[in-house]
Amino acid sequence: MALSLDNLNSMQIDVLREIGNIGAGNAATALATMLSKKIDMDVPRVNILEFREVGDLLGGEERVVAGIYFKLSGDIEGSIMFVLDHESAKKLISLLFGKAMAPGEEIDEMGISALQEVGNILAGSYCSSLSFLTGLSLHISVPSLSIDMAGAILSVPVILFGQVGDKVMLIETDFSEGGDKVNGNFFLIPDEGSFEPLLMSLGVL
Repeated sequence: MALSLDNLNSMQIDVLREIGNIGAGNAATALATMLSKKIDMDVPRVNILEFREVGDLLGGEERVVAGIYFKLSGDIEGSIMFVLDHESAKKLISLLFGKAMAPGEEIDEMGISALQEVGNILAGSYCSSLSFLTGLSLHISVPSLSIDMAGAILSVPVILFGQVGDKVMLIETDFSEGGDKVNGNFFLIPDEGSFEPLLMSLGVL
């Protein structure tokens, strides 16, 4: 039977959770460097959950979110998605540009470009951590961003995730600067066939 999130044992899941913690910590450091500000990060919450539960976790399938999608390639292939609720996306843009967005103000092309760059830095930092810890060569694609209802955002990766199993690895991370808190959600799904080299490199297979 091919390895997937559906049939990993508890030790293997614990190792993946620890990798998630380390990756999220390095992503927070990268964000602080980008913003030239002190960024505090709550302890990441790393969970393996049913994919059908993801929409509810994001606040319901009709809630507007920003999704930044990457294709993962190299020694491990798969997908990464970084999802922010709409208010967190606006707070992050405000932090980047040094001024608050007005109530009701929509995210424009400049804001979208900024979010893509942040997503690129966070995902790149996460992958660099994973590559360093495993010795594997990893690359991410150019980011693709969409702002839509959570159900629509999840419709593309659900096809890919469905090829692997019914579960997804979720890393919930809260970043804050001053009184502004940004809630981000990383979804990591290696394609079928990628779990074996990943777990072997981590010494748990």
